[in-house]
Amino acid sequence: MREAEPRNAGKEPSIRVVLMPKDTNAHGTIFGGVILSYIDQAAAVEAKLHGAAFIVTVAMREVVFHEPVYVGDLVSFYTGLVRIGRTSITVSVEVFAQRGEGTGEKVKVTQAEVTFVNLDEKRKPIPIQRDTGHGTRDT
Repeated sequence: MREAEPRNAGKEPSIRVVLMPKDTNAHGTIFGGVILSYIDQAAAVEAKLHGAAFIVTVAMREVVFHEPVYVGDLVSFYTGLVRIGRTSITVSVEVFAQRGEGTGEKVKVTQAEVTFVNLDEKRKPIPIQRDTGHGTRDT
């Protein structure tokens, strides 16, 4: 599977990072857990755009790594809203790496769906405020 563009091509990524030697495993590639952490962060950025406030991750659906990530790769995390429930929100994340060794090759690394629950200050689920402040309401 060698996809070169995210489903939501044209949209800016939620986050971009250049991965460094401290993030590597014994095989010289980036730890999968590092990528999972960034997936969670990117999804949270998208969730907050849709009215979620204080959120915690409750699920990350099947993450399969199709390509390795190397030191120096520019890794982009593209997000999109999947659904908003009463107190939960699900976001899709696609991860692409642009190779850092000068080729400029862009490869899809993985994708995931992340579900969060919106909490109050007592850590109890509360409804998500669906008005994004952009003059639209999510349904």
